[in-house]
Amino acid sequence: MPRRRAPIAITIGIVGALVVAFFVFAGIYADVLWYQQLGFVEVLATEWIARVVLFVIGFLAMALPVWISIQVAYRTRPVYAKLNSQLDRYQEIFEPLRRLAMYGIPIVLGVFAGVSTASRWDSVLVWLNRTPFGTKDAQFGLDVGFYVFELPFYRSIVGFASAVVLLSGLLVIATNYLYGAIRVNGRELVVSKAARIQIAITAGVYLLLQAVSIWLDQYATVTEVGSLITGASYTDVNATIPGRQILSVIAAVVAVLFLITAILGRWRLPLIGAVLLIVSSLLIGSLYPWVVQRFQVDPSARALESPYITRNIEATRDAFGVADIEEIPYEAKTDAEPGALRSDAETTASIRLMDPAVISPAFRQLEQFRQYYQFPETLDVDRYQIDGTTQDTVVAIRDLNLEGLGDAQTWFNNHLVYTHGYGLVAAAGNQRSSDGQPVFIQSGIPSTGDLPEFEPRVYFGENSPEYSIVGAPEGEKPIELDFPAGGEGNPQQTTFQGDGGPKLDNLFTKLVYALKFQSEQIFLSDQVSNDSQILYDRSPIERVQKVAPFLTLDSDTYPSVVDGRIVWIVDGYTLSDQYPYSNKVSYSEAISDSEGVQQPLAFDEVNYIRNSVKATVDAYDGTVKLYAWDTEDPILKTWDKIFPEAIQPMSKMSGELMSHVRYPADLFKMQRAVLGRYHVTEADAFYSREDAWTTPKDPTQPSTTSLLQPPYYLTMQMPGQEAPTYSIYSTFIPEARGTQSRNVLRGYLAVDSNAGSEDGTRADGYGKLRLLALPEDDNVPGPGQVQNTFNSDPTVSQSLNLLKQGQSDVINGNLLTVPVGGGLLYVQPVYVRSTGETSYPVLQKVLVAFGDQIAFQDTLDEALNVLFGGDSGAAAGDEEVQPTEPGTTPDTGGGTGGTTDTELQSLLNRARQALEDKQQALQDGDWAAYGKADAELAEIISELIVLADEGSTEAPSTEPPATEAPQG
Repeated sequence: MPRRRAPIAITIGIVGALVVAFFVFAGIYADVLWYQQLGFVEVLATEWIARVVLFVIGFLAMALPVWISIQVAYRTRPVYAKLNSQLDRYQEIFEPLRRLAMYGIPIVLGVFAGVSTASRWDSVLVWLNRTPFGTKDAQFGLDVGFYVFELPFYRSIVGFASAVVLLSGLLVIATNYLYGAIRVNGRELVVSKAARIQIAITAGVYLLLQAVSIWLDQYATVTEVGSLITGASYTDVNATIPGRQILSVIAAVVAVLFLITAILGRWRLPLIGAVLLIVSSLLIGSLYPWVVQRFQVDPSARALESPYITRNIEATRDAFGVADIEEIPYEAKTDAEPGALRSDAETTASIRLMDPAVISPAFRQLEQFRQYYQFPETLDVDRYQIDGTTQDTVVAIRDLNLEGLGDAQTWFNNHLVYTHGYGLVAAAGNQRSSDGQPVFIQSGIPSTGDLPEFEPRVYFGENSPEYSIVGAPEGEKPIELDFPAGGEGNPQQTTFQGDGGPKLDNLFTKLVYALKFQSEQIFLSDQVSNDSQILYDRSPIERVQKVAPFLTLDSDTYPSVVDGRIVWIVDGYTLSDQYPYSNKVSYSEAISDSEGVQQPLAFDEVNYIRNSVKATVDAYDGTVKLYAWDTEDPILKTWDKIFPEAIQPMSKMSGELMSHVRYPADLFKMQRAVLGRYHVTEADAFYSREDAWTTPKDPTQPSTTSLLQPPYYLTMQMPGQEAPTYSIYSTFIPEARGTQSRNVLRGYLAVDSNAGSEDGTRADGYGKLRLLALPEDDNVPGPGQVQNTFNSDPTVSQSLNLLKQGQSDVINGNLLTVPVGGGLLYVQPVYVRSTGETSYPVLQKVLVAFGDQIAFQDTLDEALNVLFGGDSGAAAGDEEVQPTEPGTTPDTGGGTGGTTDTELQSLLNRARQALEDKQQALQDGDWAAYGKADAELAEIISELIVLADEGSTEAPSTEPPATEAPQG
């Protein structure tokens, strides 16, 4: 009976192994088809070949030395060794398994080593194809590429070899002990000649490797994070580095002593040397640096560390691309004078009122049309040329939402009928309708508007189904839903006409994908024909990441209409954590803010970043294109050697694509995180951190959160620019000391994000960083202080209470900061949303602030006129909106105030300023200024009396509205 069962068991095992192997093969084959269809099979092949070769190398490099060591130890064992009874029992147990162990142990260790080595395929390839940086480090004078490409590789090789020798040595000792070559007789240790030679040689090789490792460690000091800076400080240069050099020599000498012992057979010298090495490592490697730091550096740290801090500042600014930042002293005005915005009319007309983080529900209610469509929670910002004028827009894709099908979610519907989203929806960023809704410049089904004609179907989006099967024989009736009834009448069907995925043109391929997606319908359905294609891995970021595994991608991708197609634009970064002397920053922490908290990456602490690649994903057929954006980046040059066909030159980019790429937000966030401290270029000031800044918390979020204010894209004109341009900006406030934080503005950072519109040519100004540095004694309110002023102003509160009538919610939009009028203007849209299930936010009011003065009106144009004494000097983008009547409900655009109210508010603001001028003049003893302010106040009071006598409106307040003084 047992003989009959054995063949059955073997057969079952073989069948099971074949099934597992086929599943593995199916996954591999599907990957090959996917990459082949996209034209990036070179990437997959290169990676797989590298992994396989490195697995073999790692396996052999571990398994062979271990096997040879065990074999030598066994074959040179004493034949007539006298063993104690315990070892006899061990031998009896081990002997039947000896052959299995002698081969099994090296194989198991080799497999683990091979897997570990294969996972480092990228570091090996970049070492083989390394490109010099052309910049030398300040300590050793070596090219930066040595630290980025070579040093990590060399240290990993030494570490791997050390592990091999150490494991071999332990197994040699165990084998020799088991077979009597090493015996302990009382206090006497007896070692056979063969065992002595093998152990001594193994120990000598191990110590030689440690000597190399310690020697390489000295170079690592310039990339290690210290208590003060990243990089070698005074103690490292004068104690740690010389100490590691000395220890390396001692380790090499001790290694030679062990090799001599293998010949002479005397253990005393190498053992004394080993003890000397341990003592030296404690004294030279630990104690001496501590003494230097404690008794030499700490008492005079500022002076001694100054040159090393300078190294750190220069390297950090270079590694994060902020070395060429233009710092502009900015004496920001705080008095809102009439006509102050006249020279900034173009910027004022472009101020964005539509908050992409707030108005998504409005897009859903007005443009979703069917429950199986959806819009993202946070929309994107882009810009288009409309009638010869650049228009900032808020854009979103109308993507699929299969959950909205409810009971109609069948395999047929989910994967054959509902295959794609439809259309790009765009709203003007600086406009609103009379009832506060977005003003759409592209909308509807079918898609209509001011944008150039484009293919509206979105088969590849951020929320596309896991997979869809598209395509059909010519002449067959289409089954894919194109767009629903209500567009041109009846529901329209379509058939995908592109090349978007692997073809299901044979039974084997259908079986492969049936296994991949665990769906037998792929194999059995009669709707899956030889003309069918399967679309999967459809997220733009996922597709780019698969074809460019060497890139770290920006957390946000955005859609644009380019050359008649919707394309997703994705920014790709090359990163490193080995740039000498550059400060290390947590990538996930730096890019986290109120728009999203990012999970830590496996490679999170970085000290070098470049936006090296701009990638596009066609929303219709999923085509991925990678364009070299930073052609000077040595890391990108290295990867271009590895994948020579993957990356296209920037010259291949069309002018229309160039007009939509932008300076990426995540890179900007990294740079602002660095500039909080590294805007300071003097070592002494840097050491004392007397002028350290930080990004303010988002003032629109609850006070209990610590989420940072995100940067915003705006079209504006910075000092030093000849005309407004599309930009991204952020602000700085003083870094908190303990629990104290002064929410006053200290810096304003902006970068030109307009790449131009010429084919393959980047605009000269693109990427230019400008930092407005406000003086220390100028207490311009920060975002948090301005938000607090808005919230506490009694006139604003009264108006907001009116808006809240009828169980409506008031939502504060993004608080924008714009450098206009010689100062800094704050603009915040205020939305009202009813509590109904189908409600959405509508823009009802606009808050503005300049210095410590504020205004709160129906439109931005009115608010600016009120703020700047009745005439701002410039028209905002919403000047044509008709003011709403008091008392109307929020959902229909309810507001409080009209033209007379605007005049009244302007007079009240002027009166408040005159009172403040009188008080200041009285304190200064300046009687001429006092008289001028008193006359100004008398004139304003006269105008107020005339306005009141006209009876055109009832004054909302008999005194100037209270404002909160800036928090010192």
